[in-house]
Amino acid sequence: MNIIVNDQPVTLSAPMTVQQFLEHQLLEHIELPQSGTALAINQTIIPRSEWQTHQINDGDTILLFQAIAGG
Repeated sequence: MNIIVNDQPVTLSAPMTVQQFLEHQLLEHIELPQSGTALAINQTIIPRSEWQTHQINDGDTILLFQAIAGG
């Protein structure tokens, strides 16, 4: 399964949820800030409350970024 994470190709050996990916795969590829992290898959924000159930699919483009509140 091939995906793109922050413009970098990543190959996954098995289907997994966003949470599983962050815990097991991402630490090897990208340094993830702990607080205020937001995630979008195919340009759609995935709420943190859905990370444990949202499945990553072949061909997905994932963008991880630091959420900043503005005023």
